[in-house]
Amino acid sequence: MKKISILSLSLLTVMAGAAVAPALGVISSYFSQCSHLLVQLIISIPAVFIFLMSFFFPGLCRRFKSRTLVLMGLTLYTAGGCAAGLFSNIYLVLIFRALVGVGVGIIMPLSTGLLSYYFPPEERDKLMGYSSAMNQMGGVIATLLSGILAAVSWRVSFLVYALGFFSFILCLIFLPNDRLAEEQSEKSSIFIAFIKYSPYVISMFLLMVTFFVYPANFAMETLSDGIIPQSAIAVIMAFMDFAAFGGGLLYTKIKNILKRKVFFFAPVLFVCGYLLLTLIPGWFGAFAGSFLVGFANGCGVPCIISAASAKAGPEAVSVAMPLISAALYLGQFAAPFIVSWVSGCLGGIITLHLPYLLAVFTGALMIIWTIIVISAAQTDTRS
Repeated sequence: MKKISILSLSLLTVMAGAAVAPALGVISSYFSQCSHLLVQLIISIPAVFIFLMSFFFPGLCRRFKSRTLVLMGLTLYTAGGCAAGLFSNIYLVLIFRALVGVGVGIIMPLSTGLLSYYFPPEERDKLMGYSSAMNQMGGVIATLLSGILAAVSWRVSFLVYALGFFSFILCLIFLPNDRLAEEQSEKSSIFIAFIKYSPYVISMFLLMVTFFVYPANFAMETLSDGIIPQSAIAVIMAFMDFAAFGGGLLYTKIKNILKRKVFFFAPVLFVCGYLLLTLIPGWFGAFAGSFLVGFANGCGVPCIISAASAKAGPEAVSVAMPLISAALYLGQFAAPFIVSWVSGCLGGIITLHLPYLLAVFTGALMIIWTIIVISAAQTDTRS
């Protein structure tokens, strides 16, 4: 039950900002007087507060025990998420979305770090795969529920965050309340820690920028094609999450087959998936592209987290995972801004599915970065 309690946290985390993505079109219509970027912040603003929490998380680990931290995070996640639908002022909505970010900033490092803390290394790859699968299953559940609730009202769609209550009960009953870091221990320099874990931090940032183009833009890009109706968008996005769920479950088997080449698996799938979404509009391109993008995310996240945990050892929960979490959510937050900036720079030169083309480019950057990191690691090993 301890393992189930920790894995239940993964149901809530990675898609926390994008849980209401299927309702974004309805929300955008309601806030039609607001800028398009401001509406997109409803999805991405939790990410910046998750990033900021990474600077405070090691200190929280020294002051509070594991169960206390988890329950604090779940309270902010559930209350802040549900309350956002109560307001008609978009700035108040964004404030409560920020509270969701603070909550997830506490939960996310623990959802993976506690697996490394409580379970032996030989279980790590399997548990990280399960964690990623739970992330994506949470995305399937949240996306479908959000789409259904959005048909009632955009306000009701935020009740999807009530899912955090079930995890709260599990952790309250079954999670031990251990101290994760000694109070008298020296504070690690964020800069030194970043240098140490930079291959994984930068990899996670690129992966999330590449992936988050999908939830932030799929609904609007698909509607602009005029082929697939609004009612089917939530189903296709849930299908993507289900593909990611499969990617997480199969990660260990894929790693056993590909060995070190597993680090290239997700970037290649991203490039292929976004090319399908760009070049083949309609049902086939949407489903096939969504499948590849989802499967890439499901495999890519545990690949990076597992490698970082193996390098970090005992530091995983209090040092490495906050940095990885920060990169993960900073990538989510940055994705809409990068798309907007590139669009402004091109000045309308490319108008057909520009976000997807940008994701192809960042996927290619992931491949190049992976080559650089692996080459450097091999050089260090020889020396």
